[in-house]
Amino acid sequence: MRLTRGERGFPAPPRRNPPAGARSLADALGATRAAVRAHLSRLVTKRAVPGRGHIPRQEHAVVVIGGANVDIKVRSLAPVVLRTSNPGRSHTSPGGVARNVAENLARLGTPTHLIAAVGQDAAGERLLTETRAAGVRVDHVRRGPHPTGTYTAVLDADGDLLVAVADMAATDALSPEHLRPARELIGHAGMLVLDGNLSPRMLSYVLDIAATTGVQTLIDPVSAPKAALLAPLFTAGRPVFALTPNAAELGALTGRDLDPAAGRDDRELIRAVAVLHERGVRHVWVRLGARGSLLSTEGEDRVPLDAPPAEVHDATGAGDAMLGAFAHALLTGADPVGAARYGHAAAALTVATSATVRPDLTPRLIEDALNAPQRRSTWQRPTPG
Repeated sequence: MRLTRGERGFPAPPRRNPPAGARSLADALGATRAAVRAHLSRLVTKRAVPGRGHIPRQEHAVVVIGGANVDIKVRSLAPVVLRTSNPGRSHTSPGGVARNVAENLARLGTPTHLIAAVGQDAAGERLLTETRAAGVRVDHVRRGPHPTGTYTAVLDADGDLLVAVADMAATDALSPEHLRPARELIGHAGMLVLDGNLSPRMLSYVLDIAATTGVQTLIDPVSAPKAALLAPLFTAGRPVFALTPNAAELGALTGRDLDPAAGRDDRELIRAVAVLHERGVRHVWVRLGARGSLLSTEGEDRVPLDAPPAEVHDATGAGDAMLGAFAHALLTGADPVGAARYGHAAAALTVATSATVRPDLTPRLIEDALNAPQRRSTWQRPTPG
């Protein structure tokens, strides 16, 4: 329900001690307490504030939940020769799918909260410090007993990923009990972004909150093995706004043997997408690397999207940039197809650098890339108001 002009301008009482807040508002506004309480009741009914705590719904704030870890990237200086030592260079930086998506969102100007787990160690402290400095709210990141997770990636000389090993014990230990202090934040977000590093129990808990509150949810399956564990969670009773698998993850989610090199018109891939629509997923955005992507909307046409040309320096973080930019564009008024193109442009800009999250990423940078002659797109900045 839409708020009236008066309701939008009405100040919410303090989060703590709501009755005292109502009294102070009545005194400040020169109104009776009964009138203030009636007004607050209407705001609660319209879900602008919840019944407890009076936390205003943040229409453009995103809550990202999932993995946060240290990335260790090793790149060979020449084509990799297996089962022997290869000369190369190494680099360490904050990482994790959820953390990377959150940083991309924050750099694009979207208010963003990260819910994750790190260790009580120097790596965890560095990760929190740098993530906070990028503009992400980290109040709900748990400092647990497990060491801060690591993601070790081996890249070939051309920047393509050869193999990666993830130690995500800290994230694995997250449980619904750890999320309870953030339940109202989750239920009143403008959008939720989840990654497949979360356990099925955790994802089930968050999806139930989203189904109850109506918050739009985007999910990145992360990998085929993790997608297979999450497959039973997708049912018509738990609607998901968007799911962003690659071909292998799509196959794991639907129990189908899909060719990792499948194209956008592959019949088996299209059938697998239809299965997810039947299970309550509104948009399925299948990412196909250099072949682009396929965005399928339930009951509507499937839209093939080309990947913008890019000089690949390091492919790590491309998917995280795509998802973060996709969510940002949706929240600023783009339709899903336009938002997907916006995501592609962010990914192309990211792989052209050595950074997992491009530190100079801004809406203007993406818009300039979209408006360049070779990358022209139909995405446009929404008209204010």
